[in-house]
Amino acid sequence: MIVGVPRETAPGERRVALVPAHVGPLAKAGCTVLIEPGAGVASGYPDAEYEAKGATIAPDARARADVILTVRAGAAAPADDPGPGRDGQTVVGFLEPYAAHPSFSDYLKRRITAFSMELIPRITRAQSMDALSSMANLAGYRAAILGAEALPKMFPMMMTAAGTIVAARVFVVGVGVAGLQAIATTRRLGALVSAYDVRPAVKEQVQSLGAKFVEMELEAAEGQGGYAKEMDDEFYRRQRVLMGDVVAESDLVITTAAIPGKPSPVLITEEMVARMPPGSVIVDLATERGGNCELSQTGTTVVRHGVTILGPVNLPSSLAFNASQLYSKNVTTFLLSMVKDASLVIDPTDEIVAATLVTRDGAIAHETLRGVLGGEQ
Repeated sequence: MIVGVPRETAPGERRVALVPAHVGPLAKAGCTVLIEPGAGVASGYPDAEYEAKGATIAPDARARADVILTVRAGAAAPADDPGPGRDGQTVVGFLEPYAAHPSFSDYLKRRITAFSMELIPRITRAQSMDALSSMANLAGYRAAILGAEALPKMFPMMMTAAGTIVAARVFVVGVGVAGLQAIATTRRLGALVSAYDVRPAVKEQVQSLGAKFVEMELEAAEGQGGYAKEMDDEFYRRQRVLMGDVVAESDLVITTAAIPGKPSPVLITEEMVARMPPGSVIVDLATERGGNCELSQTGTTVVRHGVTILGPVNLPSSLAFNASQLYSKNVTTFLLSMVKDASLVIDPTDEIVAATLVTRDGAIAHETLRGVLGGEQ
């Protein structure tokens, strides 16, 4: 079986799907690994390192591969992405399979077998395959650093001969993987940190990191797989009212609230921003799906009411070396779970396969997505 790794084509995407350290396990399983020239250069992995581990640098890696490992494919790839190199291939990567897209129609016509790494189930057996969590961890760290750089204050309390500097106050909204890492990082930098999530079950995790959990008199909103679920407008209105005073007292707010496949809930209104201290900062990690702050803009920084609002996108790519390491481990573990005697063996009854298999044999294989993406072609 030939595994091909192409260069990523999305603007600003520096990650690579496979790092040299994981060529060996694939080769041991009987796979031939082809790397498109320069595929890993932007993330710090030159071609020579792949060759030293047994991979072949091949300009036609995309066309020759039986299985393509990529970071972005399907709806997550740009419109000019070459896509699969030939009919009948298997593609593994982030697909963004939450809405109809021309790429999925193309997959059906070309009988592409496509696996979406976003859909890895949150079960014990799949923990080492959970690419979303790997990337969210890095995004939470980077958000804390961006906030620290933009805030015109130090994070830690400092007692000096010239007086005492009061610690910065940080509020993290959304305590998933990204939120927990944002809490941990801002705490390590010395800030006073509080956090809120619609899932009360995360309270102990917040407190274990030395932060305060902000409790609000709202119903729990935990959905499938431990993610937050979408609530009605009245819930979010009450949430904003209760959250307003906490936001107004914060120097830095980091928002991470996201619902898979849905627009991000607006949690911070312009009125709430106007109550924040001058010079304070908001880092909105949810702008790619609309944003948690009413004033944030995707991929840019704006200043409103004296508050700097950052709307960064694809933060894992800014840490491409480590992001590629983690993603490569996730995707190779996933692939190797299906490799038997140097061949890909797809068992649709396996829980992980069933959760991630989007298209196969010219049809939408994922039951939940069938109504969204369409049926047989």
